[in-house]
Amino acid sequence: MAQSKADIALIGLAVMGQNLILNMDSKGFVVCAYNRTVEKVDEFLNKGAKGTKIIGAKSLEDMVAKLKKPRKVMLLVKAGSAVDDFVEKLLKLLEPGDIIIDGGNSQYKDTQRWCEKLADTGIYYIGMGVSGGEDGARYGPSLMPGGHTKAWPHVKPIFQAICARVNDEPCCDWVGEDGSGHFVKMVHNGIEYGDMQLICEVVHLMKDVLGMNQEEMSNIFDEWNKGELNSFLIEITRDILKFKDSNGQYLMPKIRDTAGQKGTGKWTGISALEYGVPVTLIGEAVFARCLSALKDERVAASKVLSSPSAAFTGDRATFLEHVRKALYASKIISYAQGFMLMREAAKVHGWNLNYGSVALMWRGGCIIRSRFLGNIKEAYEKNPQLSNLLLDPFFSSTLQKTHGSLRQVVAQAALAGVPVPALSSALAFYDGYRCPMLPSNLLQAQRDYFGAHTYELLDNPGTFVHTNWTGHGGDVSASTYSK
Repeated sequence: MAQSKADIALIGLAVMGQNLILNMDSKGFVVCAYNRTVEKVDEFLNKGAKGTKIIGAKSLEDMVAKLKKPRKVMLLVKAGSAVDDFVEKLLKLLEPGDIIIDGGNSQYKDTQRWCEKLADTGIYYIGMGVSGGEDGARYGPSLMPGGHTKAWPHVKPIFQAICARVNDEPCCDWVGEDGSGHFVKMVHNGIEYGDMQLICEVVHLMKDVLGMNQEEMSNIFDEWNKGELNSFLIEITRDILKFKDSNGQYLMPKIRDTAGQKGTGKWTGISALEYGVPVTLIGEAVFARCLSALKDERVAASKVLSSPSAAFTGDRATFLEHVRKALYASKIISYAQGFMLMREAAKVHGWNLNYGSVALMWRGGCIIRSRFLGNIKEAYEKNPQLSNLLLDPFFSSTLQKTHGSLRQVVAQAALAGVPVPALSSALAFYDGYRCPMLPSNLLQAQRDYFGAHTYELLDNPGTFVHTNWTGHGGDVSASTYSK
């Protein structure tokens, strides 16, 4: 009897992998499941996949034999060596026209490397960002595929069938060449870092400046979720704040205040430095997690270093409205920085990114989904060449109405001694970006004084000159460099 032929295989049966398989099955696709630990395949088939069309494989050879041509194999395994190991093994079993899809959180440079390595083999490679957690994987994730463009028509029917939808538009579209899909996912995760840190700082202010209890804070987030701040992270913060454990006590205050990370936020910060883009808010969010890890040092320092004695004396309702507007303004600035980074990377690598499409992909089925991503999509649809999100009329007018509140909140936090690095960096970026003349002229003079690094004059940009500042220095200058 002929074996059943699967539409796609998926390697990696952790929570995300199992839920994506079940999602594909529910949309009518036959999926072949495989895991390095083969016992996990049998367990999945006998439990979560029982009664479905899902089939299993005992080996990579068995899996490949069960696939329709062109064969499509998706990896959902740990980034790095595990991905490399599976790809190397698959290359010995696949043939030209077949497709490998890495759906994990791989570094975009790894995807670029594999795209380049496979370019002459005829085997296609896709690096695809997947966002939405286990619930999104099961019922509709955000998918961000990029890589070998010829592979897209073969996987498009599957991925656009299983992804989330907004206004009946699929939250999955082709991102671009080589590592662009994973780059867009990396920036998505970096923005997620920023969003989470901003919300944490807001809760810190509510608790330590306004003295609000858990129930009061939860109610505020519930109210905010009905307006322009509507998002998945606001929603779950509301639920976390009011959650009580089996003892009837709020759980959050019992959780140790040391945050972990898996690397994508750090990668975003590193990329920002490499491309010379001031993605300051995400950088501060990453460093905030690093600072949180110094728990014992912070406890010791709290007994030595003094804190401000100023108490809040203003109107609570007024300040809460300032906090809401400050959070909204900061989120806009963080997204603007993220899109700046994507635009610069696209320019360097020749990616033809559609930023309106990226906003749509992020709006449904992903962790950072929020209502105003629709405004971002509209901004780039109106002006695909928009140099910065802050210059779009909707966002510039919104910041005009909210940056005053951001100033009030950052100032009050400083007076109260509450650390708000993400909120503060948002304000600093806003003021720096709108400033027509920065003190970098002094910085360039300093560099030229001690290192003959040269400078440009306002009336002659592009020409680099050196001044003998001391009268006894030489006229030889160093080579110039940008960013």
